[in-house]
Amino acid sequence: MTETPDILCIGSVLWDVIGRSASHMRVGSDVPGRITRLPGGVAMNIAMTLRRFDMTPALLTTVGQDAEGNELIAEAKRMGMICDHIYRSEDLPTDVYMAVEGANGLIAAIADAHSLEAAGAKILRALEDGGLGTSEKPFSGFVALDGNLTVELLQMIATSPLFDGADLRVAPASPGKAERLLALINHPSATLYVNLEEAGLLCQTTFPDAASGAAGLIGRGAYRVLVTDGGNAAAEGAEGDIITQAPPPVMVTRVTGAGDTFMAAHIASEAQGMDRAAALARALNAAATYVSGETPL
Repeated sequence: MTETPDILCIGSVLWDVIGRSASHMRVGSDVPGRITRLPGGVAMNIAMTLRRFDMTPALLTTVGQDAEGNELIAEAKRMGMICDHIYRSEDLPTDVYMAVEGANGLIAAIADAHSLEAAGAKILRALEDGGLGTSEKPFSGFVALDGNLTVELLQMIATSPLFDGADLRVAPASPGKAERLLALINHPSATLYVNLEEAGLLCQTTFPDAASGAAGLIGRGAYRVLVTDGGNAAAEGAEGDIITQAPPPVMVTRVTGAGDTFMAAHIASEAQGMDRAAALARALNAAATYVSGETPL
C-alpha cells in the first residue's frame, strides 16, 4: 500500500551538476575546484530538507525512463521520498541543472529543465485519478510549488478545484522566473517564498529591505509572504502584520539550494506547531547552516 505523504513537492526533480571553487571568479576564469553530481531541482531540494525534519514528501514531477532517471528515482526512494506518482516519460530525458560557484557566489548556471515544461499537467494526474485526490475530494495538506512550472500550469493550479484543500507554499526557481508567480499572487491560501530581488521583480520596483518587500507584495494582493535578503534581516507576514529577524552570520561556501532549504525548514517548523517567530528563526538557522557548507538539522 502506498504511504500517505505529509506534503506534496511539485516541480523540478533533476540532477544538479555543480562546480565549486574557493577562488573568486569572473567570465573566463579557469580555476581548480570540485565538481559534484547530486539530486537537485527546487522540488527535490525542498523534499530533501523536509526528510531531514522527519516529514514524508511525495514528488510530483517528470523523470525520464533513461539511466539517469532510474538512478534519480532510486536515490529519491533511498532518502525516503514517495515516488509512486512521478510521471515517467518514454520520450523525454531526465532534466539537468549545471552551475559554477566561486568564492564570490554564483557565477553562472544553465537549467536544462525542458522535460518538466513539456510534461505540463501530466505531472498532476495523481491529484485527479484518486492516487492522491480527486476534484470532489481534493488533497488536503501542504503543497510546495516550484516556479519552474510553466505559467499556464501555474494559472491552472490557481483556479483548479484539485487544490481547494491545499496549503500552498510557492517559490520561484530563480529571479529570471519570478514573474511566473504572478499567476498565484492573489491566491487565497498561497504563501510566497522569495528573495528581495524577486520581490522587486514581482512588484516592478526595488525595495531597500525585506520588510518593505513583504509590504509591497501584500499590497499587490499576496495572502502571505516570506522575503529573504541574504545575510540581512528576513521578513514574514500577511496584511498589517509583518515580523523580521536577522539570520546568524556565517562564512558562505555555497549558495545553490539555500532558498529551498529555508522554505522547507519553515514549512516543517510550522507543520510541527512552532509559532511564527520560532519558525522563521529555525528556517534562517537552517539556511545559514546550509550556506556554511554543513547539513541543516
